[in-house]
Amino acid sequence: MTAQQTIGPDFVEAWQEWHTAKDATFGSPHGFLAVTAVHWLTPDPARYDDAPGAWSSTEDGVVVDLGEGESLTVDGDEVTGRYSFGVIAERDGINAVAEDAIIEVAKRGGRDLVRPRHPENPRRLAFTGTPAYAPDPAYVVSARFTAYDEPVPTTVGSVVDGLEHVYAATGELAFELGGSPQTLVAFPGGTPGTLHVLFSDATAGVTTYGAVRSLSLPAPDADGQVVIDFNRAVNLPCAYTPHATCPLPPAGNRLEVPVEAGEKIPVPFEDRP
Repeated sequence: MTAQQTIGPDFVEAWQEWHTAKDATFGSPHGFLAVTAVHWLTPDPARYDDAPGAWSSTEDGVVVDLGEGESLTVDGDEVTGRYSFGVIAERDGINAVAEDAIIEVAKRGGRDLVRPRHPENPRRLAFTGTPAYAPDPAYVVSARFTAYDEPVPTTVGSVVDGLEHVYAATGELAFELGGSPQTLVAFPGGTPGTLHVLFSDATAGVTTYGAVRSLSLPAPDADGQVVIDFNRAVNLPCAYTPHATCPLPPAGNRLEVPVEAGEKIPVPFEDRP
């Protein structure tokens, strides 16, 4: 399918529905705006104001010691006392329930963390939506995907100093934008065959978030053709909260042309309650 074939009479309406749904998910009771802190675990048990128990990172994985009157619900079962979540895989996580909160237990950059999500977090309650450019068909482009012979381990930085993420790059997208040829390295998407792109461009830090934006793309067709709709470029959680560990784009994914499409800079988190 070509770029022009994707631009139907409902192009604007479809974009508006997509963006409204995206913001609704992001601002949901246990979405990323509900995160109150990110706690990096160490071998020494530590207590936090926004989660029950004393948490530690051990050779056997994440452990919580719940005191008298404290409990969590994990996979539908109430747990008390000492509980082990086991070794959590990189970029994986387990959600435990504590009354109306979700306690995310995860691993990022090889380090265990606890990230509580409370529906009453003022940051979530103050959220009114993400500003964005008006949808523009000029930013819907046809691209050709060239797959690598084998996935290429690719290390990228993070918004957290000293933290790195490693992704398996699957190939490159070639397209034209701003009157010149462009390329972007692509990673696997959320479902088999689809693609995920981390990028920045000449609008970064001016009208769009300075560190990174993200694109989810459909699977390329048998000829490697795929449509990139930059109108659906979204912010990662780090644009809204300091409690995120978002990756940065690969070095080659910093476009020198402005991409005046997709989501803009949200209200800075320093200005939120």
